[in-house]
Amino acid sequence: MANQLSLHIDRSSPVPLYHQVVQGIEAAIHSGLLEPGSRLDNEIDLAARLNLSRPTMRKAMDELVRSGLLVRKRGVGTQVVSSQVRRPLELSSLYDDLTNNGKQPTTEVLSFSHEEADQPTLATLQLPAGSKVYHFTRLRKVGGKPLALMENWVRDDITKIDAETLSSEGLYAVLRRGGVNFRLASQRIGAMVANDYQAPLLETAMGSALVTMERTAVDDTGRMVETGHHVYRGDSYSFEMTLVQR
Repeated sequence: MANQLSLHIDRSSPVPLYHQVVQGIEAAIHSGLLEPGSRLDNEIDLAARLNLSRPTMRKAMDELVRSGLLVRKRGVGTQVVSSQVRRPLELSSLYDDLTNNGKQPTTEVLSFSHEEADQPTLATLQLPAGSKVYHFTRLRKVGGKPLALMENWVRDDITKIDAETLSSEGLYAVLRRGGVNFRLASQRIGAMVANDYQAPLLETAMGSALVTMERTAVDDTGRMVETGHHVYRGDSYSFEMTLVQR
């Protein structure tokens, strides 16, 4: 692997040796020279090829694992992880974010109904008793690989929604076309492990890490427009944010 990547270690550089290894492997991953799923030689062999100590190589590999670029798997070794979809924390839809980044997402509508809202949904969307909502679950894929399992509830007094439209467009695009001007959202991000329902749909093992998001969006008139519970494959998805000191 070291020869294939042409890793160059400059012992006169002020950059620590382990970090030079990190930089070289990062560059190979981001350039596509090391593709997702590629296996790396074990640390002893890598250290020998680069004439580095094993602790130095271990430190480099540990940092790459912590950064999410490599993963260690029992019985398999060290591999390059799948390239992640990195999503900025702003009021946008997953569909919009993917298409704006040159991806071609596909959507499978797993369930769709127009039904009377239950009490928790009435409270979240601030609707009177007896109100109906659109309730649907979608599986979002990128490059044929499952990325997100999304369940949403949308008030039905904005625009008509059907399963066919949701299979070809993003939800926010449909709502904007219906006259919604999104203003803000309440959002909570968390984590869970895949259960026996989610794992097969997301093509991951039960117990695998999932990123979770709960969101309720509000338009410029103050209406609670939609609420949703989404789960994403932890090896393919992350959020990005900028923190500002006040």
